[in-house]
Amino acid sequence: MEMHQLRYFAAVARTGNFSRAARECRVAQPSLSQQILKLEDEVGERLFERTQRQAHLTSAGSLFLPHALSILEAAERGRQEIREMGGRVRGKIVLGALPTIAPYFLPAIIRLFREKYPGVELVIQEETTQQLLRGLEERQLDLALISEAPPSPRIEIQELFTEELLLCLPALHPLVREEKVVAADLQREKFILMQDGHCLGAQAHQFCESKGFHPEISCRSAQIGTVLAMVQSGLGISLIPEMALRGAPKDGIVYRSLNGVRPRRVLALALSAQRKPSLCTVEFINSVRAAPQHRFVVAP
Repeated sequence: MEMHQLRYFAAVARTGNFSRAARECRVAQPSLSQQILKLEDEVGERLFERTQRQAHLTSAGSLFLPHALSILEAAERGRQEIREMGGRVRGKIVLGALPTIAPYFLPAIIRLFREKYPGVELVIQEETTQQLLRGLEERQLDLALISEAPPSPRIEIQELFTEELLLCLPALHPLVREEKVVAADLQREKFILMQDGHCLGAQAHQFCESKGFHPEISCRSAQIGTVLAMVQSGLGISLIPEMALRGAPKDGIVYRSLNGVRPRRVLALALSAQRKPSLCTVEFINSVRAAPQHRFVVAP
């Protein structure tokens, strides 16, 4: 049993497809398939049920997967500890982040971190909260920047700060002329929100529900930039995080704070509770917590 066979097996299990796994592992698909067959011969059971487009774990494959991941993690941990001998911060961090956080919050932090620790490679993966938590549980991510998550004994959540969700109005909208805008003023408005699966859309929806009305949603998108472009075109209103104002269009949109209890979201770091973070991951966490961008309200 070879380490590369375990890596190929884990990649197919994660992607559900031999071609995608081969691209991820940077190996020709026939070679990857041949190594999987050799691994199956060695364990004495088929690990995948193969269809034309998908590969699904068999019961034997599901049983074998956590053992393979544990071996791969132990080997990587050994390499990491060797790199960290003498207190040198080196290695690789696979960082997951929500697409409503990554482009606004991470660039300055990463720049400062790389200046301090040039020997650390950072890989960023932008996904929904559910996919990020799955990546942590499956040991594909070292760390994730999220907003809200259901409690789990397998995931450790470290709150960072809260930020306001701002009301976005087309520049010619009647509410722009109002001195104060409250949640009740939004009951008959058409909302443009993030797609299902993105917690920002759920947070805006929950805020409206907490104020006694169900928001009328005219459109959804997977990108804040697209949401703002549609608001700019007069197609509806939205709620976006304060940090998204960095680089957001200023013409054609008016950004307002709601009067009364304002919608907010909590930002947090998520880690696997079943893995000890590497030295470079710990240093990155420290860099996030010390970042000068924390001009928001710090979570208690």
